[in-house]
Amino acid sequence: MKNTLKLIHSIAAMLAFSLILVFFTSTLAVELFGDKQAILQVKTYIMYGVILLAIAMATTGATGIKMAPRANKGPIGNKKKRMPFIAANGILILIPCAVYLHHLASNNLYDNQFYLIQGVELITGACNLILMSLNIRDAKQLKSKAAKH
Repeated sequence: MKNTLKLIHSIAAMLAFSLILVFFTSTLAVELFGDKQAILQVKTYIMYGVILLAIAMATTGATGIKMAPRANKGPIGNKKKRMPFIAANGILILIPCAVYLHHLASNNLYDNQFYLIQGVELITGACNLILMSLNIRDAKQLKSKAAKH
């Protein structure tokens, strides 16, 4: 059972990280090289993709808590401390930004407000990528220690 939880946790975590990375890079690419129609397409994909992202993030959190409910120190403790920030960024900033940017793009409103919200979304996405990278690093440390024992 524990190995199944670890596998589900790893898959969900890597899916969440990959989705944020794809959202981030596709946004940058379309802003630099795409037209308004391409921007709308990316915003549409992201808006629907955040549903899968939310599921992946919730699964990652739930399986992590289930595997180590009392761990508050070391790499697991560090991961647990980061998770509320990652989740809050997603729920309070990234999801609303995705929905609102899609709304603006759907109405051809590429104005200062669009680009301000876009900037907030990119900065928050970058923060989550950094925090999630640190969690991946800590998970690798745990695997490395477990392999030595």
